[in-house]
Amino acid sequence: MPSGFVYMLASKRNGTLYTGVTVDIPARMEQHLSGKGSAFVKKYKVTRLVWYEHHPLFSSAIQRETNIKRWKRAWKIALIEKTNPDWNDLLETWNA
Repeated sequence: MPSGFVYMLASKRNGTLYTGVTVDIPARMEQHLSGKGSAFVKKYKVTRLVWYEHHPLFSSAIQRETNIKRWKRAWKIALIEKTNPDWNDLLETWNA
C-alpha cells in the first residue's frame, strides 16, 4: 500500500482553509493551481500549501484527514503555525 500526505491549503494568512489527502503533493498542487483539483479550492482560490504531514500508509493519512476536518478552526490554525508561523507557501521549497 502506498504512503500518503495530509495537507492544508489557505487562501491567505488566516484565510479560507482546505484539508486534503494525496499520494503526490506536487501533482495534486498542479491540479489545484490549474483549477482541476477541487471545486472548493477553485471557488475560494485556496492554493497556498501551508501544512502537510507524511504517513507511511495511505489509510492512516485518510484517517488523519478525516479527524482534522472535524477540528475547530482554531486547532487547525495552531497546527499550521506550529511549523509554519509565517504561513509561507511550502510548495516553493518542496523537496520530499
